[in-house]
Amino acid sequence: MFDYFTSLNDHNLPYPDTIHPIVVHFVIAMVLFAFACDVVGYFTGNARLFEVGWWNMCVATIAIFVAVIFGQFEAGLAKPYDAVKAVLNLHTLIGWSLSGMITAITAWRYVLRTRNPDKLPIHYMVMGLFLILIVGLQVYLGDELVWVYGLHTVPVVEAVKNAILP
Repeated sequence: MFDYFTSLNDHNLPYPDTIHPIVVHFVIAMVLFAFACDVVGYFTGNARLFEVGWWNMCVATIAIFVAVIFGQFEAGLAKPYDAVKAVLNLHTLIGWSLSGMITAITAWRYVLRTRNPDKLPIHYMVMGLFLILIVGLQVYLGDELVWVYGLHTVPVVEAVKNAILP
């Protein structure tokens, strides 16, 4: 029975497919939607959209830690070869940084919400735009890891196992 828990499949994972991208796409959607709601709410004066943005950031804050944990676990199982290490390290660093940034922005949002739930200052909106830009960079790096370097794809896993990739 314990052999099943320690055996890895063709993707070099103990479960059928990667979980990190599933959770991380959820985080990306939540952050983007929260920012979109905040922008529309800011320019239309519709405070209900601020509430939607707030709850999306709350869920994103929780989900990003799940994404980072699975990302760390799956990165460790990927057995990265030399060409991919720099991109994977940068992706990891930005991922951990984003978890702190999203948490801090959500905490700031909580303070703003308790003071006046019907308004958001322009400083918060600028920080939201900065967050979106960093999320965009992180998406680019994650796409590069999968679509350029092929982490957890069957051909790359076999090439690493057969020592074809250094």
